[in-house]
Amino acid sequence: MAAERKPNAAFMKPVQPNEKLSVVVGSNPLPRTELTKKLWVYIKKNGLQDKRVKTQINADAALQAVFGGKKQVSMFEMTKLVSQNVK
Repeated sequence: MAAERKPNAAFMKPVQPNEKLSVVVGSNPLPRTELTKKLWVYIKKNGLQDKRVKTQINADAALQAVFGGKKQVSMFEMTKLVSQNVK
């Protein structure tokens, strides 16, 4: 019988968004998985995913603060930049 797969503890540990990121996802500590979900809800709601190149995110003012002033980042770069905005 296979052991039940447990979620990675590091992903489930709540992280604290800094003031820049809390504008987008709220100021409460939350697991990285939830943080990513909230980020995508925000991106979709505001139509920030590039229409032609789906892996690119076009930053609005709030996301630009999180992305270190960049107007556009890839999904992969976004993960790294968001990580710099949590404690």
